[in-house]
Amino acid sequence: MKIYKQIATLPYRLQSDLEICLVTSRETGRWVLPKGWAKPGVSDQEMALIEAREEAGLNGQLYEPVIGSYKYTKKLHTFALVTCEVSVFALHVNDIQDDWPEKQERQRRWFTRDQASQSIDEQSLRELIENFEPGHFPLMTDG
Repeated sequence: MKIYKQIATLPYRLQSDLEICLVTSRETGRWVLPKGWAKPGVSDQEMALIEAREEAGLNGQLYEPVIGSYKYTKKLHTFALVTCEVSVFALHVNDIQDDWPEKQERQRRWFTRDQASQSIDEQSLRELIENFEPGHFPLMTDG
């Protein structure tokens, strides 16, 4: 079975406690991480930044390497289901836009770690969120 590659970002900020930003999916309205298909010629890190900006209006410092991955089944249309493996990068958010490309198609909301974990359907992603420790990853460097 072919597994399709997607890239996601786990956007977070440190207020009085860790907060994680989730967005709704366009098809089902479920809470998910900003994510998209891997693209030839675009690094996974750049794709993670693009998805955070387009789907949630978020910018910040991306950390590497990936903090984990998870698999899920995506419905492409009525009769097609595919398995996707999603590589997740942490994004320390320092800029939140009031307007972004997919604002009319998605909701964006900040959650506590526990709230975010409880709002996610995929068990392996829930565990990734529960075990996430900001600051334990090096900053992405250019070049």
